[in-house]
Amino acid sequence: MSDMHGLIYAYHASPSLGGFTESRTSASLPFCARYRLIDFALSAMTNAGIRNVGVVMQHDYQSLLDHLGSGKDWELSRLSGGLRLLPPFGIRGSHIGEYRGCMDALSAVQTYIDRILEDFVVLFRGDLAVNLDLHAVLDAHLRTGCEITAVCTENPRRGTSGACFVPDEAGVSREMLFSDSVPKGAVQSIEVYVITKALLVRLIDWSRANGRGHFHRDALAHYLRTGGAVGVYRHRGYTPSICTAADYFNANMAMLRRESRGDLFSDARPVYTKGRSSVSTYYGENASSQNSLVADGCYIEGELVNCILFRGVRVEKGAKLHNCVVMQDSVIGENAALSYVISDKYTVFSKGLVLSGNSRLPITVPKCKII
Repeated sequence: MSDMHGLIYAYHASPSLGGFTESRTSASLPFCARYRLIDFALSAMTNAGIRNVGVVMQHDYQSLLDHLGSGKDWELSRLSGGLRLLPPFGIRGSHIGEYRGCMDALSAVQTYIDRILEDFVVLFRGDLAVNLDLHAVLDAHLRTGCEITAVCTENPRRGTSGACFVPDEAGVSREMLFSDSVPKGAVQSIEVYVITKALLVRLIDWSRANGRGHFHRDALAHYLRTGGAVGVYRHRGYTPSICTAADYFNANMAMLRRESRGDLFSDARPVYTKGRSSVSTYYGENASSQNSLVADGCYIEGELVNCILFRGVRVEKGAKLHNCVVMQDSVIGENAALSYVISDKYTVFSKGLVLSGNSRLPITVPKCKII
């Protein structure tokens, strides 16, 4: 049994994702034909033996509730502990309606945090596509003797806080930098941390007393200024940044490459998701599919090249899809031609329609649209 407790940030919705986060948070964004981004955080915790997980929410979390349910798909449905969904409890002593940052979110659920029995807490962004070995992170944390350990990558990730650390030979950093590019010798945080519960409570108390709402530039910066040190764990696996529609498109397209797909979906650390019973996908006599991922329950009579199709998608006769991501239960009409298109759920494309974008600016179609 792990001595770690999981806390997943699932309150954030990146505005650069446009209509895809109008009615859902970034953590519940569908990914790679059948998953949601939050599946990676939950699966990492399940694989590490973490049996108590809190999911911090604020707005537009109906989609998240529908996906998570009781947590049984991640072995977190338990009579005692297990998965706990944490809507805003209210920020004590504040009338702020929106979380300014992670410290506001943690302060809002401090009554839950105070009851945590484990010595270590894993803070994990819910919108990360990463297959992380949390056992290895905890081992590194214990070796350094630090109160907090940051999971970092040597590959810069656009759209994140840009917090960078410069570790010494022992894997410990006493400074934090903010930069659009990683300075020489520095590694960038992916915003996953292992922290002692005692330090987490101290940082929450300090942030609330001083009116600070952000984790990096407020709480962690204060901790380092007052003599603290951060352990650094280097994660060398594939970790895409998904902050814009182009990021989302490119991360999905990367799953068509065996090396990237194998890194995120490792046999050693499976990624779990909500189960859904569907019939097998039907391919018509003239259908073709090249280098595509197609979920169960689809009906394919057209042509697919480099596509990601979620459950229940219907591609009618003569339709051609090249480099597209089509979410659940959408319909592509006869002789339609789509290229570099991302379609949300329940979208209908009319017969003969032609849409063409590119990898840097894919065409995005919101949920339930008829075009």
